[in-house]
Amino acid sequence: MVAPHTHGKEAAVGTLSKVIVTGPFDAGKTQFISTVSDIDVVTTERKITTEDRGIKAETTVAMDYGRVDIDGVTLHLNGTPGQVRFDFMWEILATEMNGFIVLVDSTDPLSFADARDLIDLFHDFNAVPYLVAANKQDMEGAVDINEVRRGMAAGDNVLVMPCVATQRTSVQQVLRQMIELIYG
Repeated sequence: MVAPHTHGKEAAVGTLSKVIVTGPFDAGKTQFISTVSDIDVVTTERKITTEDRGIKAETTVAMDYGRVDIDGVTLHLNGTPGQVRFDFMWEILATEMNGFIVLVDSTDPLSFADARDLIDLFHDFNAVPYLVAANKQDMEGAVDINEVRRGMAAGDNVLVMPCVATQRTSVQQVLRQMIELIYG
């Protein structure tokens, strides 16, 4: 007997999905993955040696990798470097992705245009579902998600949601939405 065909999240249970976590420099990509990963995160963090020194001590130079099981779906999370000088990694990481998350720093409206460019770039690599996570919503000076949407010139069809990358439940909520976009 042939099993009935299922759709949506039921069909996703037991599957593996590759999700890219991208965004401008200092958006919180490494933290996002570290907060939720069920395994020790593989990182390629190195000391900053450029004009970005002073913002933070280290930056991702190749990728971050973590894995998490949410509601029976295993997500392989691949974080990209945020600096353009490491952009050669972006297309490599985007290979065979099922979806991507653009993480933006809600306290840095000047970075929203860069985030918009990343949406276009990653969508050109592979037209898969994506969403925008407005990180650092718990920090002073964070703009609300409507301001993030306007600053990125994101249409109403783009899901923009609040996020605090240091809070596991917040990151899980973003990932559940990603699962819904991929398999819903």
